[in-house]
Amino acid sequence: MNMDVDVDGFLGQNGTYDYDEDYEYKEETEARVSKAVLLPIIYSLVLVVGLLGNALLLAVLVQKRRSWSISDTFILHLSVSDVLLLVSLPLWAAEAAQMSGWCCGGSLCKISGAVFNINFYCGMFLLLCISLDCYLSIVHSTQRFSQKNPRFAHICCLSVWLLSVILSIPDCVFLSVNNDTGKSLCNSYSQSLSTSQLMSRLLHLTLGFLLPALALTICSSFILLRLERGSEGPQKKRAGRLLLPLVVVFFLCWMPYHIILLVDTIRRSSEERDGGSSRNLKSSQITALMFTSAVGCLHACLRPLLYFCLCGNFRERTLAMLTCASVNSKGSLWELGVGEEAPPPPEQNHEGQELKQMTETDDCRSAGAVHSLTAPCDSEVT
Repeated sequence: MNMDVDVDGFLGQNGTYDYDEDYEYKEETEARVSKAVLLPIIYSLVLVVGLLGNALLLAVLVQKRRSWSISDTFILHLSVSDVLLLVSLPLWAAEAAQMSGWCCGGSLCKISGAVFNINFYCGMFLLLCISLDCYLSIVHSTQRFSQKNPRFAHICCLSVWLLSVILSIPDCVFLSVNNDTGKSLCNSYSQSLSTSQLMSRLLHLTLGFLLPALALTICSSFILLRLERGSEGPQKKRAGRLLLPLVVVFFLCWMPYHIILLVDTIRRSSEERDGGSSRNLKSSQITALMFTSAVGCLHACLRPLLYFCLCGNFRERTLAMLTCASVNSKGSLWELGVGEEAPPPPEQNHEGQELKQMTETDDCRSAGAVHSLTAPCDSEVT
């Protein structure tokens, strides 16, 4: 009896099973599912809350157009940049939700990526302009912007937009639709890091983030130290209490993205020297950058909420507009102090009025001594 047993099918390699190195493991599958679920939720939340908040903000600005201030100019430009970002969010949400990835073409990929970068640069540089003015006003008691000459504020805002567009051009050049990870993505992350792309990232990290962040930190630190001494007026204290939360929220939203971008840049430059990287490592980097970029977009909906919570006049006007009620709020809506001259303290006003009355009384008595036959002075009659 022949007892030979063919065990080749058991011990040999099964031809029906794919042993490809690109096999999709459980961790990669879970990451893809989380991207398809969490990212659209984040983008949808930011889109709804951000559009409602910025629509109310713009409506209040239009209602206040007769008494326009320098602070209104900066807030308007910040709101416009946030609205541009919010308009592009449905494209990013569709990319994350669909299994096929980006399906809107290369042109929209470059446009939406440029809007993303322009919004970041505008937010950073406009906050820097406001911080510098508050620093000069609170620490040195001088103002760079003036309500009497608003042209300089408009020139600064236009310069910020121009600089933001110029800085976003290198990033926009490298944006393309690629499928190196098995899914079409609109980014420049999965490409090999060339010398020009490395220079573009270094330009973004240094000139776009690190240097302005250092300037904002220095200005905010001096403002905070000056406010802690308690020697400033109420208007300057309100300006500092609004500016510091705006800066903190902006950093909390954008810091994770730039940390991951810096780590990814260092890792890829070292991998290029060592001769390549694994697909799993590349996929995890892309996932981290996609989630942190979504977190960076949160500031577009958090900024109007900060205005509503911290600015009493803006909150009063917004509630009055929603309830169709009349409001007589005076003063700045934002209390940022940009281009606004602080009124003199009440004690000085009272002393000035008393001094003026005493001067008028002395002048009137002197005139009465010379012209004794004339009628008595009004001040003496009263």
